[in-house]
Amino acid sequence: MLIRHAPDLTDNDVTDHGLYLKRRTLMAGLAGLGLAGAASEARAGLAYTKGFSTTEKPTSKDDITTYNNFYEFGVDKSDPSQKSGRFKPRPWTVRIDGACEAPRTVAIEDLIGKNRLEERIYRMRCVEGWSMVIPWIGFPLKDLLATVKPTSKAKFVAFETVMRPSEMPGQSWNTLEWPYREGLRIDEAMHPLTLMAVGLYGDVLPNQNGAPLRLVVPWKYGFKGAKSIVRISLVEKMPATSWNKLAAREYGFYSNVNPAVDHPRWSQATERRIGEFRRRETLPFNGYGEWVADLYRGMDLRANF
Repeated sequence: MLIRHAPDLTDNDVTDHGLYLKRRTLMAGLAGLGLAGAASEARAGLAYTKGFSTTEKPTSKDDITTYNNFYEFGVDKSDPSQKSGRFKPRPWTVRIDGACEAPRTVAIEDLIGKNRLEERIYRMRCVEGWSMVIPWIGFPLKDLLATVKPTSKAKFVAFETVMRPSEMPGQSWNTLEWPYREGLRIDEAMHPLTLMAVGLYGDVLPNQNGAPLRLVVPWKYGFKGAKSIVRISLVEKMPATSWNKLAAREYGFYSNVNPAVDHPRWSQATERRIGEFRRRETLPFNGYGEWVADLYRGMDLRANF
């Protein structure tokens, strides 16, 4: 499938008209797609503004925190919530390095305290065919990358999850090659919708959801969202990623949500929203095509899945 750029997309390609108009209103007049809203709240130590949203009902906090893929704690959906109690998300630092002028190591407290946090209510589509609507709290990745001043050699961004087998029992098994690694193209990483999440439902991130810092890219399948991140590297070549190394035919580097490209073992045309009975149609780019389709203009997204 050759991707159409934003002006060629219709409301049916992206989302319903009412939701489209609401999102356009939220974004109108905000330079460079700055997505912050005006209302502010503070809960559990997180002060944040209301940002990008959706009219869809958020998935319950109980489902979000008990139905997870986080293989560092096990392969069953209940393993992360049941086996992450020993994990210690404090103290925590993140190294940002590579092709940049000002590499740095920053504490999670500084990331939370020195960035303007926003609530972003995003759809999340799993490659397995289920989905949620999650009220994340976080800040744009582009703001963090700007602090290290990427050079012209920075073509991709690589992410690395912490390696702690004593606290993450799943890392004792060869399910994947540890530590978990993911990556984005630099323009994907710098897109205003790409979020570094530090909380959800107004509270700090639970261990099972990627505490204390995880990546959220709402137009890609959920496994692209690296959790418990300790290193972010700006690199010149496309980085190796964990699922792609395990099964390249099934998990491509881009992994954009695309109902027209099936997983080799199941259809991607529909999804099961957690908390609902009936399946629903999957939207191209998970419904965010209006803002991200131009990133892939002219690309064959069957070949670059």
